[in-house]
Amino acid sequence: MFNPWSANWGLESVGVHMRLSTRKGGVSQGSYESLNLGLHVGDDPDRVLKNRSLWMEQLGAQPVFLNQVHGQNLLELTALSAHGLEADACFTLSHGVACTMMVADCMPILIAHSSGAFVGALHVGWRGFLGVDANNELMKEGILEHAINAITTSVGERREAFAMDQVCAWLGPCIGDQSFEVGPLVRDLYVERFGADHGLFKAHPSSPHKWYFNLAGAVSLELGRLGMVKLYGNDGSLDWCTVTQEEFFFSHRRDKVSGRFCASIWMES
Repeated sequence: MFNPWSANWGLESVGVHMRLSTRKGGVSQGSYESLNLGLHVGDDPDRVLKNRSLWMEQLGAQPVFLNQVHGQNLLELTALSAHGLEADACFTLSHGVACTMMVADCMPILIAHSSGAFVGALHVGWRGFLGVDANNELMKEGILEHAINAITTSVGERREAFAMDQVCAWLGPCIGDQSFEVGPLVRDLYVERFGADHGLFKAHPSSPHKWYFNLAGAVSLELGRLGMVKLYGNDGSLDWCTVTQEEFFFSHRRDKVSGRFCASIWMES
């Protein structure tokens, strides 16, 4: 399977595996061609289910597809977990269960303890990253701080406590900063949350009230603040941009009607 966006983090030696799908290798047609994994985007459900079956065969593990809503719900997945549960973050202690996030411009983040004690996945767009509710008000914390602290606490209570610098994170493809145009709301909320814009917003060349937001850079900065130093994947280059890499990635911002690709992580059985 063609996948130049692998983690390269050496965790296969402790039984942790990850895969990133592309839009290739499935049976969907038209705007969803071809490996669309999203049931919620208007594609033929039978084709999507076939695509999901093909993805499971490629993994050799059981992916759990969630209903992602840009919220903060976290689930622990087991072999009995059903598809369609509402959550934007998940983790598992169960071998053979693949934590999976579908995206088409947001960032999938895969996490794992360096010993292979657990794996998890997060779905991160600007709203989840900043922790913004339906009224555009900041909640207590963003999805990264909320989910990662909850996962490490839960695992630590049942197994062995560990430091955050023992957790690895792989940042998947997302909309790049040359394409992610945002208005004042996003920048103002970022500054309110973090105290400054940290150079992550570039002025729009023709509109004084718009900026280009560096989501990959913002995620890296926040993970570092949380104590995670083993970061892999998206370095902000064009190779990782869902909008510009049309051959490989679905992009809602680019196409409006779009399928979903995914990232999955699991502990081998």
